[in-house]
Amino acid sequence: MKTILKINHYAVLVCVVLSFILGFLWYGPLFGDPWMRMVGLDLATIEANPPGAGVWITNLISSLIPLYVLAWLFTKLDIRSGIHGAGIGLLITFTFDFLSRMTSNMFAQAPYELAWITGGYDMVLLTISGFILGAWFKVKS
Repeated sequence: MKTILKINHYAVLVCVVLSFILGFLWYGPLFGDPWMRMVGLDLATIEANPPGAGVWITNLISSLIPLYVLAWLFTKLDIRSGIHGAGIGLLITFTFDFLSRMTSNMFAQAPYELAWITGGYDMVLLTISGFILGAWFKVKS
């Protein structure tokens, strides 16, 4: 009898927490200054207008849904290893997110580096999340 993979909700939750930690580091100490410069923000403006609850709720939802979709896809593709999961996460993000972001930014005449910062975050997040989801699968007999 073939075993069926189920979504591991704990693994998805870990990936959501990872998205917040990585986002804090990515848009803070790692790339915060160049990102703010490229999008026309400064620290004084951000401090004067801190993001409200709506931003954080949207951030949670926009982290949760793609990670659940990735976990669901892994059950359909029978992904059972971290390396395979990381590869699929990177491939999906590069193909469907990064390339379109790069093209949009070029047409919008946004700085080239901006796509690497924003798209880089997504690629790193979904690669690591792919590893976690692939390695930490849940089996249903």
